[in-house]
Amino acid sequence: MPELSPTELARLLEQFFADHPRAALLEDGRLLFEMATAHYSISAEHGRCVLHLWSEERNMVRTVVGLEARKETLRIRVRHLGTQRPQSLEVVRDREQRTPATRELCRTRYLRLLERLLTRHFNEYKLESLRSAMDLEHSFGPAYARGLLVRGQQCWAFIGVNAEESPAIIDGVLTLGILWLAYCREHSVAKRVCQGLKVFLPAGCGATTRARMAWLNRELAQWELYEVGEANEDLAAIDCRDQGNLKMRLVHAFNPEAAIERAREGIARIMRLLLPGMASCVTVAPRSPDEIALCLHGLEFARVRQTFVPGSFARQDNLTFGAGANETPLQPDTEAGFVELMQRLFESRSPGGNARNPLFRLRPEAWLQSTLAGDLAQVDDHLGGHVIYNQVPAFAGADRAMLDLLTVTRQKRLAILELKVDEDLHFPLQGLDYWIRVNWLHQQRTASGAGELEQNGYFPGVPLRADSPLLYFIVPALRVHPSMDTVLQHLSPAVDWTLIAINESWRHERKVVYRKRAGVV
Repeated sequence: MPELSPTELARLLEQFFADHPRAALLEDGRLLFEMATAHYSISAEHGRCVLHLWSEERNMVRTVVGLEARKETLRIRVRHLGTQRPQSLEVVRDREQRTPATRELCRTRYLRLLERLLTRHFNEYKLESLRSAMDLEHSFGPAYARGLLVRGQQCWAFIGVNAEESPAIIDGVLTLGILWLAYCREHSVAKRVCQGLKVFLPAGCGATTRARMAWLNRELAQWELYEVGEANEDLAAIDCRDQGNLKMRLVHAFNPEAAIERAREGIARIMRLLLPGMASCVTVAPRSPDEIALCLHGLEFARVRQTFVPGSFARQDNLTFGAGANETPLQPDTEAGFVELMQRLFESRSPGGNARNPLFRLRPEAWLQSTLAGDLAQVDDHLGGHVIYNQVPAFAGADRAMLDLLTVTRQKRLAILELKVDEDLHFPLQGLDYWIRVNWLHQQRTASGAGELEQNGYFPGVPLRADSPLLYFIVPALRVHPSMDTVLQHLSPAVDWTLIAINESWRHERKVVYRKRAGVV
């Protein structure tokens, strides 16, 4: 392929990601990002094409210098920021390129490897029930090897996953491990005492599980983590109590009212193009000091970006509509297209809309988030009355996570709200990830007594209590995964959680169907 300009590189990348939503990005054969769940931005400014990718697992920024299209893949030549030597990334059209036979072979090999390691390193125990068979009734999939280590009347449950699985599957091992431990205890209660759970992960993949395991209930079980070097068949114990390397940072809060005021003229221009009655349904959501999004029930449809006029310090509004590859500048010649798009959007995305319509179904959690942010007291009397931060970026090393809603109770205690509208086996521990981040930030104090949140401009004028944050899980009652209660009951008593199940027709009106709290059986 001939040398391409940064603009052409950006356009081709956008087109590939739009055409292949199940694509996956690999480096040296290792899966880094599944594009169905990752976020990305592509810019072609200042003479270079910059690709930024982030997910709950990692964050990556690269300068793209070339593309090479192949039959089933796209090879991207990139440079790390600050280096000159290019490297290669590969994007496959489908995240799972392995055939079923190849997947089965990898998992069978790992099962035999784990058997050898356990026999060698835990030779005082007898290995029982080693398996990886699917058991949908108990949520066990074939990616996880599991079994028991038995010595007399005592035993340990164990679970492991091989390095060929995706990062999401690897990070999901602790959820399945908790369920496996509960299953083993239930089915061996009469003859054995199951002391706890041993988790085996590929070398270098234990950071997420290590952080989570530190906040499990040690009164209920013992928890041990090991990393497996598959090449040399080595086994290394990881100390989950030591969180000394845990470092978090938070994006500094900005003044949303000031951002809206700066973009007032651009916002007004967009609002004037909406049909009568539409404007009352629109939410104006500041994303940064220089960018304002306009959303309908959580779905962003237009934005106002503040940029400098070339050769001047004067600011100007850049208006766009659509999203991703379909983002279009709002100009006199595109206004008719914008009005037509808005008519379709407002007809489709309303509480009484057709549930089969793609625009109605798009980003349902953002819709729920937008409705709750308007009045949190509708789900809990302790909430409401204080500022609410939406989609707060929080970093742990190079990993980036987005908190759904961060606020303060009426008693000045931090509260994290995590939302789901569909069943999700891993929802409890994903919420725990965010709690760990906010708790760490809240506990870091300067000589003046101010925490990281206050230093970064969050909750100005609010004297935050020193207590650890509250963690709310909010999900429609019929979408609560059957395993959720089991996983939540294994969290440390230090994690003060509340599960709030709401009605299925939450788009029309929000009602609490039931709630469960930590420490209440």
